[in-house]
Amino acid sequence: MLNYESILNNKITEIQPSGIRKFFDIAATMDDVISLGVGEPDFETPWKIRNAAIVSLEGGKTSYTANRGLSALRAEIARYLSRKYSLSYNPDTEILVTVGGSEAIDAAVRSVVNDGDEVIIPQPSYVCYVPMVLMAGGIPVISESKAENGFKLTAAELKEKITPRTKAVVLPYPSNPTGAIMEKEDYLEIESLIKDTGIVLISDEIYSELTFNGKRHVSPASVGSLRERTIVINGFSKAFSMTGWRLGYVCAPEKINAQITKLHQYSIMCAPTTSQYAAITALRDCDTDVEAMIEEYDMRRKLMVYGFNEIGLECREPEGAFYVFPSIKSTGMTSGEFCEKLLAEKHVALVPGTAFGECGEGFVRASYCYSMDHIKTALERTGEFL
Repeated sequence: MLNYESILNNKITEIQPSGIRKFFDIAATMDDVISLGVGEPDFETPWKIRNAAIVSLEGGKTSYTANRGLSALRAEIARYLSRKYSLSYNPDTEILVTVGGSEAIDAAVRSVVNDGDEVIIPQPSYVCYVPMVLMAGGIPVISESKAENGFKLTAAELKEKITPRTKAVVLPYPSNPTGAIMEKEDYLEIESLIKDTGIVLISDEIYSELTFNGKRHVSPASVGSLRERTIVINGFSKAFSMTGWRLGYVCAPEKINAQITKLHQYSIMCAPTTSQYAAITALRDCDTDVEAMIEEYDMRRKLMVYGFNEIGLECREPEGAFYVFPSIKSTGMTSGEFCEKLLAEKHVALVPGTAFGECGEGFVRASYCYSMDHIKTALERTGEFL
């Protein structure tokens, strides 16, 4: 019998599977489950985007593209970032089209992290950052973001974690799971803190379109001198409801982007061609479609915040992404116990806060990527459970 443990990569075998999936797998075996767990838009991809893909296929545009992606798409990304977030990137040397934002994050991490380098990761945050740092040979350093600070990464918290071995800081804003955003003043304080260091900022901005209460997304790359040290990650899954199209992009100074492109070149070749043609239309012609989705999300957001507070779970109002992060500390249960019992007794699926880091204990994540009726039913059942 072959000893598989002896032949597998230790870095991979020691990483635990995503904590998010556990409850989805259980829920899949049950009837009448109402889930608020999946972070995937429930809207269809706008027709104009789908039609652009169909036209490209009918025109036989099915060959490889350049490693960096279609030049027309990179040019459109540059225009989009300029008009939306006041960012300026050269589409020929500073923009790379990737297979989703996940590939972009992985390649960004691997392009700057050497064995033993420390990467500061605010938590609670999305589940991929720690494993990707570990797989790159780096050392994740967790900085706990606190509810009283709006779950932001403060300069004071960051300062406590910086050491001579710090190579990078992950900035996951707008945040999954907390809905927190960062503003210009927050980044100015961070700029002052790291201006004389070689620290790189990896800014995951996949939820950049999804901000509320009159707030607009601010990229650290648009603040002061931070552009020269910032790798911007973005994509099409969330804002344009294009999760299955698997398309993202990374923007960075030329010398960094060249190394990220090298990783992409050898591991991926190029992003899906049909998706790239569709994405040109998304960026150019779908502002009104995105605005309509954001308006609907905002109504759901308000309903969910009100609903959780009304049934006795303290829930701060998120200003970005499409999640709320209510506290369940009043129940006396752990996050895992709460979610397991709620699923078993009332067939409602939420995600325990600990899936996003141990400091997520005492919270649960609920997504409002669902209809108003779906949300109302879930809130009613959760209220009965409490």
